[in-house]
Amino acid sequence: MNTPVHHFNDLFAQLGLPCDESGIRQFIAAHTPLAAEVKLPDAPFWTPAQASFLRESLLQDADWAELVDQLSSALRRAER
Repeated sequence: MNTPVHHFNDLFAQLGLPCDESGIRQFIAAHTPLAAEVKLPDAPFWTPAQASFLRESLLQDADWAELVDQLSSALRRAER
């Protein structure tokens, strides 16, 4: 069984966001820092579909879960 290999920019594409380096940096800069008490899928900037995808990825420990965790970490950094 082959496990799909996803990259950080693939997660952004899956979420329907700009997935080039500049777009990713802009998104993270615009939404950082995300408060520690806010779960990533509950952040106010997601559409309902995006929030659902993030929540399901984490709940099911899907192929995307590691990248969702990386995005969560990136959004919680204090520096811009």
